[in-house]
Amino acid sequence: MQTPTDRHEYPAHWEADVVLRDGGTARVRPIAADDADRLVSFYEQVSDESKYYRFFAPYPRLSAKDVHRFTHHDYVDRVGLAATVGGEFIATVRYDRIDADGLPASGPADEAEVAFLVQDAHQGRGVASALLEHIAAVARERGIRRFAAEVLPANNKMIKVFTDAGYQQKRSFEDGVVRLEFDLEPTDRSLAVQRAREQRAEARSVARLLAPGSVAVVGAGRTPGGVGRGILENLRDAGFTGRLYAVNGAVQEKEIAGVPAHRSVRDIAEPVDLAVLAVPAERIPEAVAECGEHGVQGLVVVAAGYAESGPEGRERQRQLVRQARTYGMRIIGPNAFGVINTSPRTRLNASLAPEMPRTGRIGLFAQSGAIGIALLSRLHRRGGGVTGVTGVSTFVSSGNRADVSGNDVLQYWYDDPDTDVALMYLESIGNPRKFTRLARRTAAAKPLVVVQGARHGGAAPQGHAVRATRLPHATVSALLRQAGVIRVDTITELVDAGLLLARQPLPAGPRVAILGNSESLGLLTYDACLAQGLRPLPPHDLTTDARAEDFRAALTRALADDACDAVVVTAIPAVSERSAADAALAEALRSASAAAPAKPVLVVHVELGGLAEALSAAAGTAPQAAPVLPARADADNPAHPAAGPPTAAQNTAAQNTGADSTGRDGTRTDGTGTESTGTDVTEVSGPRTAAGAEAPETEAPETAAADPGAHSRLIPAYPAAERAVRALAEAVRYGQWRREDADPGRVPEYEDIDEKGAAEQIGDLLADGDGGRTLGPDDTCALLGRYGIDVRRALPAPTPDEAVAAARRLGHPVALKTTAPHLRHRADLGGVRLDLADEEQLRRAYAELTSLFGEPEELRPVVQAMAPRGVDTVVRAVIDPAAGAVLSFGLAGAASELLGDTAHRLIPVTDRDAASLVRSIRTAPLLFGWRGSAPADVAALEELLLRLSRLVDDHPEVVSVSLEPVVVAPRGLSVLGASVRLAPPPARDDLGPRTLPVY
Repeated sequence: MQTPTDRHEYPAHWEADVVLRDGGTARVRPIAADDADRLVSFYEQVSDESKYYRFFAPYPRLSAKDVHRFTHHDYVDRVGLAATVGGEFIATVRYDRIDADGLPASGPADEAEVAFLVQDAHQGRGVASALLEHIAAVARERGIRRFAAEVLPANNKMIKVFTDAGYQQKRSFEDGVVRLEFDLEPTDRSLAVQRAREQRAEARSVARLLAPGSVAVVGAGRTPGGVGRGILENLRDAGFTGRLYAVNGAVQEKEIAGVPAHRSVRDIAEPVDLAVLAVPAERIPEAVAECGEHGVQGLVVVAAGYAESGPEGRERQRQLVRQARTYGMRIIGPNAFGVINTSPRTRLNASLAPEMPRTGRIGLFAQSGAIGIALLSRLHRRGGGVTGVTGVSTFVSSGNRADVSGNDVLQYWYDDPDTDVALMYLESIGNPRKFTRLARRTAAAKPLVVVQGARHGGAAPQGHAVRATRLPHATVSALLRQAGVIRVDTITELVDAGLLLARQPLPAGPRVAILGNSESLGLLTYDACLAQGLRPLPPHDLTTDARAEDFRAALTRALADDACDAVVVTAIPAVSERSAADAALAEALRSASAAAPAKPVLVVHVELGGLAEALSAAAGTAPQAAPVLPARADADNPAHPAAGPPTAAQNTAAQNTGADSTGRDGTRTDGTGTESTGTDVTEVSGPRTAAGAEAPETEAPETAAADPGAHSRLIPAYPAAERAVRALAEAVRYGQWRREDADPGRVPEYEDIDEKGAAEQIGDLLADGDGGRTLGPDDTCALLGRYGIDVRRALPAPTPDEAVAAARRLGHPVALKTTAPHLRHRADLGGVRLDLADEEQLRRAYAELTSLFGEPEELRPVVQAMAPRGVDTVVRAVIDPAAGAVLSFGLAGAASELLGDTAHRLIPVTDRDAASLVRSIRTAPLLFGWRGSAPADVAALEELLLRLSRLVDDHPEVVSVSLEPVVVAPRGLSVLGASVRLAPPPARDDLGPRTLPVY
């Protein structure tokens, strides 16, 4: 396959794995001279009709001359690509460079004729669309800017491939043939089409893993115990709705644990959609081959011994991925905890979790198996987190995430009707550019809460191969927040925020009413609100004598107050009659909140075992004794009506999800049938009975039907004010982001920008050397000036006389400053002298600097004209190889640098981004007239940020820019120092054809 050709070596960098429309994978690679037999075999499996469409005439077989022509390429003027599955061709595409007359040509001709052929069995899978993306990228690399294709009018499928691609096209009809011509430069529409196809394909590939029609557990033990046997029993006990098989090479019996058993996957007569591989790592290749040959669609590999074990294991992991993708399969793992889908249509527990989580609306992704166990346990415990209808929809533990990653799962959750809130625990982000893009789109549809582990370790965990980034964690977090991600620091905060977002509406603002029967708890809540940047109203103390009716009345008034956006209810336990009082309070809070569906309500309680029990059991959310069929809110299911107000998650997804089936007995359990006394986080909902007594199992549906609001408004309760307020603050910030994201702003056009001149200057500067270079002062000023960024000239002053001469050229008053690296931008060290009004002052200042800090050769002094006084700021832009182009802003000075008071935005920034960037630093008040000072010209500062963003976005060769200091005066600003670094632009896979990552 890698035989040298006439003009170029085999271009291995064109090889790529792609996900097709149906969720399967294929390998795209250049066609080489040793592919002759594969090409002939492929062509024999193509129908006569498809051959006719390709050659415009009957063409039953390829001649030896054809085979040679289609397998021998120079990879410049003639290129062929093939899509392969199992090593065999399923489709081909080729281009031939042509001149203006349509004849074979070489460069500089920039047009090529393109043609496809797809095996009939694989038509409709999106193979041609994927190949078009890749052949277009190859053509652009080889200097081709336009494709031409001739298609028979009856070949509608191929015409649609071209017309749907999103490129600028021209169409003509002559001699019975449709001729299509289109430019290959990516357009906004072509990128949108490409990303929409990517989303559908990757979402489908995950759906095949989470909703299989059949599952085989390879390595299921014949006796109880062991990983494979445990997963098999978990699948069986969860009530998996599809076909289940056990595979054990030594099995003699027909069944294992009541499940049909086979010695090999090949022996299973029916199709297998998903295989769970629970055999040792050394036996995995054999199992993968068996699965691939049987047509298995996906694998969950729980075996360890891969990249987490060192270099040898990492190579074993790469081989595993290559082998699986050869057969069109995707992998979760290796070293994975497993996957869960609680949908009553599937009931899949292909994991090591012995208990099936409750059905709910929260999607959960964890890279770590240990954290996955902790999260599932917390979400499953009766008092430990999300219960009842706010349980788990799907759970994925990716382990080493050698293939399926958080990006893939985000693609699935984006339009998954069963998921309203997404919670993710990440230890590394393999493709930050893509993750940020997908996170922004997902957050616009439903809340996305992320906690990132290994933040301060300086390296990714063992087993995770990720791109290096120069950005500190704080910067990455800021960029994720810009994309709408709710960033939290702990697993507890992850659950707390998810619980609130799952069943409460988003607050319209930061104003918080506080009421309760404890003045001290109210004050703690008030302080917590201030610490989180909220605007709390004075706490309303109901006194310890308050009854349920008092809470109801107070909550009703608070929710009706237009000056309130959310309510936090604080409660301490009653001394006597606890059970009845707790049930009554639960009903009072629920009914009051149901009357005001637009505002969120939270409860802070102090070790209220009885109330926590009443609040949770009110909804009848005890664990189910057995799997229950779907319980959707519709006319056919009156026991679970779609009543009550939309929550934050429902508003986000714009879907009426109704209520899911839950247990009926009202007993507080931990998922194992035993009672639990934990009061970590719980929920308030409708009552079981008026007195709080448990209703019989058979009466539960009637009780729910009699009370349409029973499932409509679950109120989260927290054991600490800080936890409740922190979750509320995250919801407030997310709601604000949602409102702003609806109008993201625009990237202004500036008529004085010389984009073409800048490109020519950059090209000339880079032509002088192989690598990057830092520009000198003159080139820096010239390049920035083409984008309307004026830098005040600083003239070198190696001697006192030259300093005086420079001051005469610039005009007094002037500044004298050192530019030595250890003193540069450090006015606090005394290396700057300002407002030097004449020659005498200048010479005296020069002598002082040299006597204090050293010889002029070391200090590198410069003279600069004085700028109007204002606020000193710093503006930087950098292209990070992992995250992309980032614009940063902060105030100048050691204090801001020490405190890390810098804000960041991804480039290109809009006018709204620039405005928020300026206002998001903690020291921003200094720009707006703090303590009577004159406000700075923020409009000029925002324009500078937008112009710099345009420069870096237009010219990716500009890999680093630093403007320091930028003095923002009451009118205008002055850039006193600037540095620019140029380098060949780093590769951007987010703009290229769709590919699966290789870790």
